[in-house]
Amino acid sequence: MKGYYKRTPAYMPIRKQERRGCFAVPMVHSTYLVDLRKEASRQLAFYPPHPEYSWALDDVIVFAYSARMADVQMYICNKETYGYFPVPMRSLATLQDEAESFLHTHLEVMVKNSPLEPSSFLSLPPKQPNKMGFDEVFMINLVRRSDRRERMLRTLYEQELSCKVVAAVDGKALNMSDIEPMGIKMLPGYKDPYHGRPLTKGELGCFLSHYNIWKEIVDRGLKTSLVIEDDLRFEVFFRRRLQTLLQEVTTHKLDWDLIYIGRKRMQVDHPEKSVPKIHNLVEADYSYWTLGYMLSLQGAQKLLRAEPLSRMLPVDEFLPVMYNKHPVSEYMDHFERRDLRAFSAEPLLVYPTHYTGDAGYISDTETSVVWDNETVKTDWDRAKSRKTQEQGELSFEAQNSDVLQSELENWSARDEL
Repeated sequence: MKGYYKRTPAYMPIRKQERRGCFAVPMVHSTYLVDLRKEASRQLAFYPPHPEYSWALDDVIVFAYSARMADVQMYICNKETYGYFPVPMRSLATLQDEAESFLHTHLEVMVKNSPLEPSSFLSLPPKQPNKMGFDEVFMINLVRRSDRRERMLRTLYEQELSCKVVAAVDGKALNMSDIEPMGIKMLPGYKDPYHGRPLTKGELGCFLSHYNIWKEIVDRGLKTSLVIEDDLRFEVFFRRRLQTLLQEVTTHKLDWDLIYIGRKRMQVDHPEKSVPKIHNLVEADYSYWTLGYMLSLQGAQKLLRAEPLSRMLPVDEFLPVMYNKHPVSEYMDHFERRDLRAFSAEPLLVYPTHYTGDAGYISDTETSVVWDNETVKTDWDRAKSRKTQEQGELSFEAQNSDVLQSELENWSARDEL
């Protein structure tokens, strides 16, 4: 047995508030509301353990056992979100670790709620945002998605990261008089792998948004850039982990063009190849999503050199083609040079704020119309799109278990309890 607790099938739906109510449970972690007016409450204790307790000295189990022996039923009520607390710190954690852990809690709150504002009685040092060593940080945002823009700008500010907001190309506003002068043509034979449909206007707008950034990188001669979309959430210690990765890549003179910091891994049959001497980095295999990635000047030049507008496909299908890892060889045959040097952070540093089926999930790429025919709607994807489903659990054989791990990876912000 690996740990103290055995989860039942009911655990995750209750924890994620997919099932709401008050549920009788054998134990409750971290927080309790105790009715001290009841006589039985006198028998509840963390220490000393009940005389008949003979298992590991664990506070949660000891308390749960005392409740059971006192005939006190424990309940968890998840009808409301009552508050948040940071992941408990490890014994060797520093004050900086604790501050960054608290910051991460604040960022998680902002995914679905308004920011936590400091007390008016406190005086905090001013933030000093910077580009963290990149020549530019691009944040893509649709002008009509002001809520996402405001959340991301506040989230980046809290992490002292400055950015340039790039107005995304709104695919839903494009018409053929806009598209034809750009020489845009769909890749012959392309069909969505899940629904068999051609490119949507939303996907076209997404591609053009990234394409315009690649052009700006080349025009300005930017050696290293960070590109992020506006619908992501950050992992704990994001800034420190990304800085460390960038420093190691520079120190070891890695020849790289693109490094994913967020993606959906699609090749799940075998592990990806780890990068020697560099922590938390693998050679990227077939992947979806363009949530966040680092791009070099050389990488942007390679992407533009491929002239993708004349053989268009979704941007997250195009990138694997360019690093020669797309499973459909017919798509790759249209691009002679496929020498993009692509890598990925492992584990990832950013994730989507919402997945298919989540409350508040909105897709601006899939819930639109076919690129060259406004009568063909694609809203069937809204609730069932497999492309935007959460990454499934990888088999043991497919996990990137041989990647060099830094000390920070002992933390697990995504599954702490």
